[in-house]
Amino acid sequence: MTDYQSVANEVADTIMAGGLRPGDRLPPQREFARRHGIAASTAGRVYQELARRGLTVGEVGRGTFVRAPADATAGAPTESSGARIDLEVNHPVVPEQARLLSPGLGRMLRPDALGTVLRHSGAAGTPAARESAADLLRRGGWQPDPARVLFAGNGRQAITAAISALVPPGGRLGVEEVTYAGVKAMAARLGVVLVPLAVDGAGLVPEAVEEAHRSAPLQALYVQPTLHNPLSVTMPPQRRRQLADVLLRLGVTAVEDTIWAFLHDDVEPLAALAPERTVLVDSLSKRISPGLTLGFAVAPRAVLAPLATALRAGGNLPMAFALEAASRWHADGTVAALVRAKQRAAAERQVIARRRLAGFTVRTDPRSYHCWWELPDGWQSDAFVAAAARHGIGVLPSSAFTVGRHRSVDAVRLGYCSPTPDVLSQALATLADLARSTPDDFLAD
Repeated sequence: MTDYQSVANEVADTIMAGGLRPGDRLPPQREFARRHGIAASTAGRVYQELARRGLTVGEVGRGTFVRAPADATAGAPTESSGARIDLEVNHPVVPEQARLLSPGLGRMLRPDALGTVLRHSGAAGTPAARESAADLLRRGGWQPDPARVLFAGNGRQAITAAISALVPPGGRLGVEEVTYAGVKAMAARLGVVLVPLAVDGAGLVPEAVEEAHRSAPLQALYVQPTLHNPLSVTMPPQRRRQLADVLLRLGVTAVEDTIWAFLHDDVEPLAALAPERTVLVDSLSKRISPGLTLGFAVAPRAVLAPLATALRAGGNLPMAFALEAASRWHADGTVAALVRAKQRAAAERQVIARRRLAGFTVRTDPRSYHCWWELPDGWQSDAFVAAAARHGIGVLPSSAFTVGRHRSVDAVRLGYCSPTPDVLSQALATLADLARSTPDDFLAD
């Protein structure tokens, strides 16, 4: 009689080799038994063994499916397996995410529904998608006009298109002197000159915008008023009003990046205060999932046409599948449930970080998934990044976020999303011990 363990090993080898992929359905047990020449009871034990190993999952009424592999970030920094703890990439994922998203996707896979969502989609999407997006993006007392909503493949594409529509090659784009690293790459590709502007504890300094514009006109401004990346600063209402007044007075349009604002959704955006001088940009990657992206841009009427042209010219149009999925998830409450879960997860990880980094100079927000850690005297950010990498932990140096000749303090940005809470705690403890040593100690190892 064939041993069930040997049959289970054969199936496991096929899964690990990629012959069976996550989501593939195994045949019913009776059919499996016939194919392998074993008894039905033996097939049942094979399926039980595969499930015990975490290789398959059974769904009542549907069958047995190959399971996605466990999260590769679950290793601890002290393990010798070579696993790397990633505090660089910052895409929040919560344990219940797949369970919440699955029902909405399942309904889209019916042949009649799938035929619709696989069609071409333009930057304007559909009226229903614009209505849904306008409701999804509302915060504080503000809700955008659906007629002003355009879509991109993801948030970066929306930002790139907005900059392209507002700033000609060689033009000047004002940015915070410490800003989102991706904007530096976008500007280089578009031939746009970045003009660093001063920030303080309340965010971008409005007077710095005026001073830079007097020196040579700014064509546009890129700003993150809510949960700034990497500083985690959120502009208070008075600072937002001051900045809106400057935009209106100078006639300068801002690209407002609100991609992290879902974690702090009780404050009105800059677009509420200067709607004709603000292109608000958002996306699904942080709010829902990094694997299904969709970018949003809420633009003034005068900017809608050039922005749509920039989206088409750059090949940055959305997928109809993502538009439909987002609308369904928003309508059935899935998005709201995910947002609440990620808000709770961010707060929990902040508690871990406060405990592990106590006594250091850390700029963050209780609702943020990242922090800006000003390193102790003696440490330069690049040296600290190298030392952290030697311990199997990836962090980003301040130089990745600084613009032009601005010399930032020696700091690193830590993203809390990728590891599990336990691994995050261990990684931060390792980094804290490293920061308490000196670069000479590191070089002596």
